[in-house]
Amino acid sequence: MCLGIPGQIVEITNPEHKLAMVNVGGVKRQINIACIVDEQHPPEKCIGDWVLVHVGFAMNRINEQEAAETLKLLQEISQAYT
Repeated sequence: MCLGIPGQIVEITNPEHKLAMVNVGGVKRQINIACIVDEQHPPEKCIGDWVLVHVGFAMNRINEQEAAETLKLLQEISQAYT
């Protein structure tokens, strides 16, 4: 089973290598955005996009509402185990 964590792309750190900075719950990490870019949506247009992040890769774009719902669920799960 895979777990994708929602995050928002806040900066493109290396467009040539398709690397970006993503904010995941207040923590910024560098990720690879190669799976979500193409000619219609190049790296520079990814700033502000919400994505599902898995092992350092943005697997796909999601909308802000879906991101918020997923983050809320993850918080609830976390609280249940504390």
